[in-house]
Amino acid sequence: MMSDYGSTPPPPPPGEGEGPGQFQGMQGMPSYESAPAAAPVERPASIAQAVKLMYVGAALSLLGIIVFFLEKDAIRDMVQKSTAGKTMTADKLDAAVTLAMVSAIVAGLIGVALWLWMASANGKGRKWARIVATVFFAFSVLNFLGSFLQPTPALSRILGIVMLALGAYILYLLYRPESSQYYEAQSAPRI
Repeated sequence: MMSDYGSTPPPPPPGEGEGPGQFQGMQGMPSYESAPAAAPVERPASIAQAVKLMYVGAALSLLGIIVFFLEKDAIRDMVQKSTAGKTMTADKLDAAVTLAMVSAIVAGLIGVALWLWMASANGKGRKWARIVATVFFAFSVLNFLGSFLQPTPALSRILGIVMLALGAYILYLLYRPESSQYYEAQSAPRI
């Protein structure tokens, strides 16, 4: 006597159930084979050029520190002129110039680090890095415009213009259509 519970279908006749059609009853089931890995995406020329120019930006930030040291006397004169009518001792003047020099070194080194960080992240096609680079550029524009509110040595102003033009061209490269495709491909989920 055969019960409906626990009954199994009869085995297939010999020769059937072997080969590709062996699991015909499982055809609608999902496959757990791994999908082929996405092919690596080659970095477009626009991104490669932007990364190289970001390294140039890092070098210009270092140059900015050197330029600031070269303009030490001009900075001292500007501090004296800005405090006209106030008595400033030589020690206070030296302290103000030293503070300006230390601030320039710290700002320059931070600038170098940010350029290098953006070069690395954008070179890898990180979408967020392009946005961060855009925000940094906006800050640099505001900083440059703010420099007109205070006396700035000529060489520093020229370097600021060069860095601003460099940043604008880098953003142009980062937003080129081939660059956008690269960012999209690099941020696509990997299986």
